[in-house]
Amino acid sequence: MPTTSPETTTPKVALITGAGTGIGAATALLLAQAGYQLLINYSRSQVEAQASQAACVAAGADTLLMQGDVSVDADCKAMAAAAVARWGRIDALVNSAGITTFTGAANWDVLDMDTFQRIFAVNSVGAFQMVRACAPHLKAARGAIVNVSSIAGSLGIGSSVPYIASKGAMNSMTLYLARALAPHVRVNAVCPGLVTSRWFKDGLGQDGFDKVKAMVEQAAPLQRASTPEDVAQAIAFLVTGAATMTGELLLLDGGMHLGSNTQQVPGKT
Repeated sequence: MPTTSPETTTPKVALITGAGTGIGAATALLLAQAGYQLLINYSRSQVEAQASQAACVAAGADTLLMQGDVSVDADCKAMAAAAVARWGRIDALVNSAGITTFTGAANWDVLDMDTFQRIFAVNSVGAFQMVRACAPHLKAARGAIVNVSSIAGSLGIGSSVPYIASKGAMNSMTLYLARALAPHVRVNAVCPGLVTSRWFKDGLGQDGFDKVKAMVEQAAPLQRASTPEDVAQAIAFLVTGAATMTGELLLLDGGMHLGSNTQQVPGKT
């Protein structure tokens, strides 16, 4: 049964950036299964995005596939306009588009300004521009925004300095927008740690990814990394439920933020 608003029988609509792969694709499928119509955005991964669209259509969703770079304001406005033209509403925005460069801590100072600004342009400015483009429609629908951030923005660890800084900015922006768009729109963020996605595997290389995954599984209290589906489930909860949650930065890191000190808990062996 399609998910509808209390005021109408029209199915709800979600716009998901970076929905061709990984977390974005997994989220699109879950929301399709929940009855949402979907605008599936991608930047470069056209073949994967078409596969994501096909999966959502098979789940019963009406979909619109749209290429666009969230760092370009005109692309953000065009996506919002296309969703409204197709369905007349936007109920949820998931800012899943993101980029990084994988540079080790020992090489933090080799990054140039262009790289830094490009990462910020997509991860932080892009999310802001998408919110601005969709805000009037989200307000009308009393909708929800979920920003896909990272524990990098909370713990100061991650693939690169600009990535860490951009996710810190996203976290702060989430808190600001939760206040600014209340009471009409809920704004939350999910902050995953290591995710078993192609994004990490391509960036770290298979050997590097396997080493980091093994470290997480040994050190994290839950002894597991997140899958894209794990993160998508949290996003779907924030979109479809969580009626009184706003301004939350939800850590999805297997407990890594607690530190690897479970052996110090009395009675823990």
